[in-house]
Amino acid sequence: MVSKAKKSKGSPANRNLRRRKKTPVTTATKTASIVVASINKSFYTCHRRLIKLFSKLVRIATPKSKSSVKKGYKVLKKLPNSTDNQIATVRRSLFQESTAALPPPNSPDQKTVFLDLDETLIHSTPATGVSPPGTYDFLVRPLLDGERVDFYVLKRPFVDEFLQFLSTNNYEIVVFTAGIEEYASLVLNKLDCRGLISHRLYRNSCKEFEGRFVKDLSDLGRDLKKAVIVDDNPNSYSFQPENAIPIRPFTDDLGDDELKKLMNRFFTNCNKFEDLRDAVKDYLGEGIQNSKSEISFFENSKNLNLQTLIEV
Repeated sequence: MVSKAKKSKGSPANRNLRRRKKTPVTTATKTASIVVASINKSFYTCHRRLIKLFSKLVRIATPKSKSSVKKGYKVLKKLPNSTDNQIATVRRSLFQESTAALPPPNSPDQKTVFLDLDETLIHSTPATGVSPPGTYDFLVRPLLDGERVDFYVLKRPFVDEFLQFLSTNNYEIVVFTAGIEEYASLVLNKLDCRGLISHRLYRNSCKEFEGRFVKDLSDLGRDLKKAVIVDDNPNSYSFQPENAIPIRPFTDDLGDDELKKLMNRFFTNCNKFEDLRDAVKDYLGEGIQNSKSEISFFENSKNLNLQTLIEV
């Protein structure tokens, strides 16, 4: 009986059965099942951790008023006397890259004067005939639309003395024109042969607003408390009118003394004010500001044909 039992255990049929149980297919299937189960467990654990993480982020982003005080958070209050321009500047600094077109000033305390070009420092007349105008200081020939155009340029009286005065008194001089660079750069090369102007900004630095070119000073990296703009066109400084000194447009009046007035009445006395906007307010309060009718008259009298390539 014992011998038969041993023989039956070692029979070929039993050996084949044991082989079938240990086949590679069966082993691979079990291994794959273990791997899949491990991956599923990992995904499930990761999923739970992500849910907890996002829940914490939501709680941090939207704290309740009571819990925020307990945890040391403080609700920020609106700044007093904050203007729309200040709010817009903060929004740009938070959500947009800086678009400053100027390098930093030489010192934090340096004051900046933005000067318009056409009808403020000079008057330019495009050549329309064979003979030039009766009076002009120099000629420029920019390439416009593939063609050379002659412009006769007349300097405003006292412009050389004005630029020298600003430079001597450590003002940063920036010419900011709505004219195109091909034209304005040639004019400035002739006008500023002594290199007193620190920087030049052209039409591509302006912003188009309601069909007009506006000179936005808030994007230029300058403290508006230490900046003024001198311009004959009110549309140019419509974003920062409190920084603007209006000036009567210059055409051909050789007895004009607007720049001399600026030197003697504004820039000589503005150092008494910490904020140049207060200096502008004080200066204009003396009756220096041009009347709206006068500005409108000169603005409408501009030549808008070839002159639109220069400045509007």
